[in-house]
Amino acid sequence: MKITAIETHVCHARMRNWIFVKVTTDQPGLFGWGEATLEWHTRAVVGAIEDMASLLIGEDPTRIEYLWQIMFRQHFWHGHGIVRATAISGIDLALWDILGKVANLPCSKLWGGPVRDQVRTYCHLGGGRMEDFYETPVDEARRFGDLARQAVADGYTAFKSMAVPPTMPIEGERPVRTAAACVEAMREAVGPDIDIMVDCHARPSPAMGLKFGKALEPYGLYFFEEPCWPECVEGLAMINAALTTPVATGERITSLEQFRELFARRGCEICQLDITHCGGLTAARRVAALADAHRIALAPHNPQGPVSTAASLEFGFAQPGYIICETVHGDVPWRQDVVQEGFVIEPKGRMVRPNTRPGLGITINEDEVRKHPFEQELAQRVFYADGSVGDW
Repeated sequence: MKITAIETHVCHARMRNWIFVKVTTDQPGLFGWGEATLEWHTRAVVGAIEDMASLLIGEDPTRIEYLWQIMFRQHFWHGHGIVRATAISGIDLALWDILGKVANLPCSKLWGGPVRDQVRTYCHLGGGRMEDFYETPVDEARRFGDLARQAVADGYTAFKSMAVPPTMPIEGERPVRTAAACVEAMREAVGPDIDIMVDCHARPSPAMGLKFGKALEPYGLYFFEEPCWPECVEGLAMINAALTTPVATGERITSLEQFRELFARRGCEICQLDITHCGGLTAARRVAALADAHRIALAPHNPQGPVSTAASLEFGFAQPGYIICETVHGDVPWRQDVVQEGFVIEPKGRMVRPNTRPGLGITINEDEVRKHPFEQELAQRVFYADGSVGDW
């Protein structure tokens, strides 16, 4: 069995261009699907996949670890830069999809079989609709409450919000009070039994991240995400040690060595590795083993397209430390036209039952993908009151 081609199929989904990766073989009808979506870097990732294809054509697609090592170690530069790591991830997912089809087993069974009967999911406020999740002003606390009620009405028992505004390295109490008002509105709207997450998007400095974290502690958050830059491991560790709320981070980390440092310094309690950025399922399984050694939970970052979601769920069924899966369902109204999925979502509670189809269990409708060709993603820019550049 040999790899004959590696294709990219780009599908514009407003804020993101989903980059689907199709690896074809010389066996009739045998191919695999992966995903390598990276916001605002679509053309770079597609080019990186094209560059990497020459290393893999003619190779056996079932030698996944061998091919991963080729992709990561050859071409001189190691594959932990974000563009190349994402390209590797997309191909790696497609290879696992192929292996599952060859074995006629879901991917989770290739890794020892399911360790749980269901995976819990959470949503973004607004279901992932960009205007609701990313652009609801934090001074509109009532709107946060309304969106929280809608998430619960949609069946979710947990949801995430961006209730922390961009701040300069040091600011006064006003943004902290504003964030607290938004979270208070959400908690009042849904009661004590629904889990609320707050994503800081790595906007604050460590000092401001700690101030926000302390102010939000009374509301019983499920986790407090990216309270400062991921490069600032000391800051993450300081915040994590000072709060009872678990700190979550890891979506922007692309190497095992970085995860090792983060865990060793206890910079988080929840690891949000991104399977489409960290080197795919092959790399994610190594990170998961390292997290287990530190008793750190897994809740992968997953606001991308449907292949990423399928991979995250397969991973979740096979990983003991996995606690919840991030999902978006309302980013574009035609999402389900693009994909057929092997797993089943229960409307009440939004629990996912295992996929029973081989591989990742998904089928991509290429005709539907072609209806949404590449467009430049919508720009998201942040500037502080004095005109200086902030983090989005």
